[in-house]
Amino acid sequence: MQPVFQHFREEKCIQVCPSTGDEYHETSCLYPSIEPFYFGWETKYDPFPVIFWMQAHAYVPIVIVALYGLSITVGRKMMEKREPFQWRKGLVAWNLFLSIFSFIGISRTLPILMHNLLHLPMRYNFCTSPVMTHGAGSSGLWVQLFILSKIPELFDTLFIVAHKKPLIFLHWYHHVTVLLYCWHSYVTFSPFCLFFVCMNYSVHGCMYGYYCLAAAKCKPKWLKPIYITVFQISQMVVGVIVAIMAFYYYVNDEDGTCAIEKENNIAAFTMYGSYLFLFLQFFIKRYLKVSAIKVKKIK
Repeated sequence: MQPVFQHFREEKCIQVCPSTGDEYHETSCLYPSIEPFYFGWETKYDPFPVIFWMQAHAYVPIVIVALYGLSITVGRKMMEKREPFQWRKGLVAWNLFLSIFSFIGISRTLPILMHNLLHLPMRYNFCTSPVMTHGAGSSGLWVQLFILSKIPELFDTLFIVAHKKPLIFLHWYHHVTVLLYCWHSYVTFSPFCLFFVCMNYSVHGCMYGYYCLAAAKCKPKWLKPIYITVFQISQMVVGVIVAIMAFYYYVNDEDGTCAIEKENNIAAFTMYGSYLFLFLQFFIKRYLKVSAIKVKKIK
């Protein structure tokens, strides 16, 4: 697949990953207009020491998920006879942090995705090793931070339990499966997950920004929660489409050069398919049925 990259190679922008010797394009160099917004250490970031550690510690996400489930059970039991905590300021700060983090993440990952889509055949966007397409330098750093961020995002549930808010299945199921899938995809070098990273960063930037405004009680009246839910559903639709396209390229891999793993692809389709079903179910229950009840009351 290397020759395809010759069509758009900018020699001055080629960097070499110290750990593997693989060449990659640094996004900020390819587009000088955005280069002033990048730090030098980002552009030379080598993700492989962390990747190698993650590969050697495959049990870590499983342990974290188990502790997460135990914490929910114990936490809800402890809160049964307690008054709900009022951690509004903490909730505002937490959501603001995650929103800003997500917007920075999309600013670092979307440019390389768009670059690859414009300069590479679609098959290469789905089949080429991520080391070559986005896995090192600034984009590699923020893809790695995305994967690791699924661990602290579990603290979303802490606020729900501490405030004694309803904890729906969709919430904790989403956190658990995303963490497990992202870790597996990253350590197995799934080539098409940049699509998922960019989508999730963009949705989370808006979603956590909305939660921040709502917690701070300064959300504008025109900003309705239904907009966030629709945005989330659109992400799941695209996720299912990406998984189907990946499966197409996997099945039609005549020369054996496509880096897609069947198990990871099936997991992606199952995960996004289940999310789509659950979010649609939530949408119908939360908005359509409520609207129908309101109409009946008016009549």
